[in-house]
This record gives sequence, structure tokens and C-alpha cells, in this order.
Amino acid sequence: MSSSHEPAVSGLYRYPVKGLSPEPLERVTLTRDQTAPFDRAYAIENGIGRFDPEHPAHLPKINFLMLMRNERLATLQTRFDDETETLTIFRAGKQVARGDLRTQLGRRMIEQFLAAYMQSDLRGPPRVVSAPGHSFSDVAAKCLHIVNLASLRELERAAGRQLNPLRFRPNIIIDGAEPWAEFSWKDKPLQIGGVPLAFIKRTERCAATDVDPDTGKRDTALPATLLRTYGHSDFGIYARVLSDGEITIGDPIKFS
Repeated sequence: MSSSHEPAVSGLYRYPVKGLSPEPLERVTLTRDQTAPFDRAYAIENGIGRFDPEHPAHLPKINFLMLMRNERLATLQTRFDDETETLTIFRAGKQVARGDLRTQLGRRMIEQFLAAYMQSDLRGPPRVVSAPGHSFSDVAAKCLHIVNLASLRELERAAGRQLNPLRFRPNIIIDGAEPWAEFSWKDKPLQIGGVPLAFIKRTERCAATDVDPDTGKRDTALPATLLRTYGHSDFGIYARVLSDGEITIGDPIKFS
């Protein structure tokens, strides 16, 4: 889709466990002031941590296993079942762990696998954590992350290579907009499909984006490329859901 077309949604994703693989969606049902359902509903503490499920609070991502420092996570593929909250982990197409994250036994199955697989990265025993309604996003606000494919194409030119948009962990990928148009949406009433959204802020990128989500290899330096080329390290935007509704692949992006 070229920039002469009306901008539209070309991809929808969620990340049930922080740092683990994305799940593509055909549609997502959104609730005001909430993330996508089950988006970063779980995280894995790197050793004994500060997260208290009885009093959940936003913590810096350094407390958890994450792609910024633990790129080996990207060599795992995961599948999450909404109804049973069961996580299945695959490596090279083979199932290596499975557990119902609602139960102590299920979490232990996942933790035991990660204790062995991520051993060299761990500060102590890994612990699967969650709390009702809590999201382990990199930002405290409950929001969606939006990436513009036209901006990605510009960054690909600056980096001299093709880049998988999933490096940037988007919830919504859009196509058909002008490059960097998303940065100008700060003062515009934004609507995707039937859901109104409010721009929160530009997304400052970290070294997690240097990890190829297909190979798990750290193969570029995108924050440095952004800074060198554009004078900032921002890519993508965060937006807040203003009212309940549904977004599907192909929905137009409109401004009123």
C-alpha cells in the first residue's frame, strides 16, 4: 500500500509474556484506558525481584527477562491460550515447555525450563509474575504501541538493511501513511476503525530493537542509527484507548 492510499491497519499483535514472542491477531477488542487483552499480562522476573502481586506497580524492565539484554529469548516461539492461560514454548519447532500460568505447578514448568535455557543470563531463579489487570509494558500508562511501515522503510534506508517491524514490538502496524506522519498526530483526534485514540508520546528506542526476532541475533544498532540520522532515537508512538471498540486488519486510520 503506498502513501497515496488512506492509511490502514496492516498488522495487529499482542505479547502475552513480556520478552517472549508476539502473537498475530486478526482483530482485537479494546476497552477504554486498557491495553490489548492479555498484552504483557505476564512477565518473568530475573531472580528474586520487587514485583508484589498484592500491590502491583510499574517497574523498570531491568527487573525482568527482556530482549534488550536477553536476546536468547528471541530463539523461542510461544503460544498462549486465552481460555486456559496456558503458555506453550517451542524451540526450532519442537515443544520444550508448557504450563497453565494461573497455577503454581504450571508456572513452575515454565520457570524450570527458563532456569536451564537462560542460565547464563540469570541473577537467580526466574519467577513468572502477574496481577489482575496489570500490564508489564515498558511504560506505566496502559496503551497501545503503533508503528508506521513508511517510517520503517526510511529507517531501512538509513540502516542499509531490511528490518522486521516486530523488532519494535508493535500492537498495531499501519501502512499507507507518510513517513514519520505518526509524530504529527499529537494534536489530532485519531481514530482506527471505530476506536478513538489519544497520542501519548513518541517511543524512545532501546537496544532491544537490535535483536532480530527471527534469529535471536543482535545484528544492528538501531537507536544509534536513529540518533545519527534523525537526531533522536524515537520510533513508533504510544496511544491511549478512549472508548471501547474493535480494531481489525484493514481498518482505516482517520482524523476528525
